Amino acid sequence: MKLLSRTSLILILLCAGLTGFTQQKKVSIIPQPVSLRLLEGDFVINKETTISLDGDKKVLKPAAAFLQSYIRGISDCDLQLKKNNLNAITLKIIDNPVIGDEGYTLTVNKEGVQIAANGRAGIIYGMQSLFQTLPQVQTNRELKVPAMEITDYPRFKWRGMHLDVGRHFFSAEMVKEYIDLIAAYKVNTFHWHLVDDQGWRIEIKKYPALTDVGAWRVDQTAFPWDTRPQAMPGQEATYGGYYTQKQIKEIIAYAAVRNVNIVPEIEMPGHVASAIAAYPNLSCSQHPQLPLTGGNFTGASSNYCAGNEEVFTFLEEVLTEVVALFPSKYIHIGGDEVDKTSWKSCPRCQARMKTLGLKNENELQSYFITRMEKFLIGKKRKMIGWDEILEGGLAPEATVMSWRGEAGGIEAAKMKHDVVMTPGSPLYFDHYQAGPEGEPLAFGGFNTVKKVYNYEPIPKELDGEHAKYVLGAQANIWTEHIRTKEHLEYMMLPRMLALAEVVWSPAQAKNWNGFSERLKYHFNGFEQKGYHFSPGNYTVAIKPAISNGKLTAELLSDAIDGQIFYTLDGEQPTIGSLKYTGPVKIDATATLKAVYAVNGTVMGLVPAKQSFVFHQATAKKVVYTNPVSPNYLADGPNSLTDGIRGTAAVNKYWHGFSGQDLIATIDLGAETSIGNISLGCLQNYKDWIMMPRWVKFELSDDGITFRDPKIINSPVSPEEKMTLIYDFQAAFAQKKARFIRVTAKVLEALPKGHSGEGKPAWLFADEIIVTK
Repeated sequence: MKLLSRTSLILILLCAGLTGFTQQKKVSIIPQPVSLRLLEGDFVINKETTISLDGDKKVLKPAAAFLQSYIRGISDCDLQLKKNNLNAITLKIIDNPVIGDEGYTLTVNKEGVQIAANGRAGIIYGMQSLFQTLPQVQTNRELKVPAMEITDYPRFKWRGMHLDVGRHFFSAEMVKEYIDLIAAYKVNTFHWHLVDDQGWRIEIKKYPALTDVGAWRVDQTAFPWDTRPQAMPGQEATYGGYYTQKQIKEIIAYAAVRNVNIVPEIEMPGHVASAIAAYPNLSCSQHPQLPLTGGNFTGASSNYCAGNEEVFTFLEEVLTEVVALFPSKYIHIGGDEVDKTSWKSCPRCQARMKTLGLKNENELQSYFITRMEKFLIGKKRKMIGWDEILEGGLAPEATVMSWRGEAGGIEAAKMKHDVVMTPGSPLYFDHYQAGPEGEPLAFGGFNTVKKVYNYEPIPKELDGEHAKYVLGAQANIWTEHIRTKEHLEYMMLPRMLALAEVVWSPAQAKNWNGFSERLKYHFNGFEQKGYHFSPGNYTVAIKPAISNGKLTAELLSDAIDGQIFYTLDGEQPTIGSLKYTGPVKIDATATLKAVYAVNGTVMGLVPAKQSFVFHQATAKKVVYTNPVSPNYLADGPNSLTDGIRGTAAVNKYWHGFSGQDLIATIDLGAETSIGNISLGCLQNYKDWIMMPRWVKFELSDDGITFRDPKIINSPVSPEEKMTLIYDFQAAFAQKKARFIRVTAKVLEALPKGHSGEGKPAWLFADEIIVTK
């Protein structure tokens, strides 16, 4: 999908008085410093300004070179090193236990600038704050720094951004740009996802086929990711790439100057179809296969064989080269989404389990991970993996990266293991941040800038003793749908800035309105530098609410400086439409559309839209026999009567039940004539969501004794892989009743060949519609 220019929106913001330098003196530093005090006056950097070093020259000289390079990029000033206390930017090493290893003080007055810190990291971060007060591109304007005093240090040790280059390869230069962006906002960890099923991106000299074969695939980018045809023999593999060890060393050095530590991820034991394409003997089947082109895994092996000693020799030799390249204390081994089906039928894996006395394949995975951790410990490194490494027992010293919500992180912290919080909601930046109408294609989900900003990395379930094991938080960018520099920048900006403030600034200092105001200055810089970014979430959220048997819609926006206008007849809203002042009454079938306007101009590209189906059960109370999954509550307990139909997106408007029947009873409030009842259900094979086996509709006068049962069997096969929505309907020929009970029978076991074969399915339902 085309990424649209945001120039017109930026101009509106600038016209609102947000140019930064031409307005009254203020600074818009992100992340917000612990302490900032503005003073009278400014310091002007000119051609006579020098850099003065006070302390260990081995530490300060590389930092000075970084400062020189930056200033040259935005001015004609060439700051020379000179011992000078006037008209100088002084870099000073101090001993201040309050600010720690990464903190700094920044003092600016008319005579000069001083950046003081306990070490190189703090000096660099002081510079990054200084840079945010300067023009973002070369303007030939004098470089004027407002007089101020800052004392600053981070809240968390791990402030991370992830990039998946396995699904789509990004050039070494683009990786450096990515590092520049995260470093500018004091993010100190770059999680480099170098290996996945669709691409092996790191040169391993001992195993050249990993990149000769595994780094390249047949180009099927014309097709959606999950439906891409697999490669056929004879087709040329032209899509991909890899980083040479020389390039990796250069990138590591580049990041180190900016105080960014690179944590490489070398996937195991799953997500390794690319390695198996190069070396089929590493899989359980040992059958040759071609590199995967997308999300179609039919007939492909994607796991290492846990019973084959060759696999462990291979991985130890790969990791030996990885460790020699990367100075990072942490090495990420993945460990996520391992489909253990191949292990169940593999004689070598089963023999290994028998020899070791392992009860199941989860324990076999734990053995695999623990064995690799022991190897890394021998190399004086720490292992980190996704939260699935908890399955079967956690390796003794492993650090857990919690992505499937926070449960894995909470469990690990209570076991006194270090944890990095990276839950899909809100820290997956491959999810939509606005729209989704008018937005570039995303994986799904909806993680707005405000949702990211409001995230708290320490869960309430952790007390002080266990909270200390939370190292910090990280956002992840998976690239199934991201193939260009422009798209990558857009998904990253400005959400990365919100995360940067979450993990650096004091929790008590968080203020959404203040952050939003500072963010507008950074939008100006992005525009000047040519970065693609979302100007913010101007999408209006339409939130249904039921109270006292009445249905209303609340209209919400993350933005803080405009107004909402709406229509109820499906027409395009303008600033001449109804102005939102409070919840909108929904008392008939309607299509509500809403827009956000700033200074009389409608923002965004496509209005928010929600259709409401009004019927006899609308806004009536629903009582459940089995609880709804807390992960899929939709709009709350009355979501089955809020008038909203579900869509193909699994995370909106659906009530989810995991391995349990849906049994819902509705009180219509009075005896009502009933002609038809329907229940909408979803099938999404890959997400384990299946149609119920059948749905039963019953009527009652007292809510205790039910009658007139009608059972509708599902016409959809459990093997159906297309995403489908189906309405189970029953006719009652004008029966009268006050209560309705709807029972949907969950599929108890996922079908043969499914990744969750034998396990209970999810059941997803949306609206119970009752008509005469």
